[in-house]
Amino acid sequence: MAFTYNRTVRFQDTDAAGVVYFANVLGICHEAYEESLEASSMNLKDFFNNPSVAFPIVHANVDFLRPMFVGDKLSINLIPQKLGVDKFEITYEITVGEVVVSKAITRHVCIDVSSRVKQELPDEITQWLETNRRGAEDAERRRAREVI
Repeated sequence: MAFTYNRTVRFQDTDAAGVVYFANVLGICHEAYEESLEASSMNLKDFFNNPSVAFPIVHANVDFLRPMFVGDKLSINLIPQKLGVDKFEITYEITVGEVVVSKAITRHVCIDVSSRVKQELPDEITQWLETNRRGAEDAERRRAREVI
């Protein structure tokens, strides 16, 4: 099954117009990323404080399809995909009920922290990518069968 993170929109997430502030959508997506890593039994403290490897975001993109308001119950579906030996991308689909309200992408590159040079993805990330990609494909196949 694809990884899903559930979250309620809080007042602090919104702007003066009463909708989720555009930059906060990426923050919410990053929360989903962190939760998916933890659900894969990764120790977040070790992962984000690893002195040798980092996974900076080198590209981000968000599409806003409908506004999100305080109290909305969000479901963030996360689908990671390996793009090469040293990079991966995560696609996020944010829904309220059955309505897709936003879509986002973050692209990450694996680097050696001290030299800032790209390096191969470690085994634990490759395993996380494979597990979540397979789960997303299985969920998509189930949805396709339901439509028929």
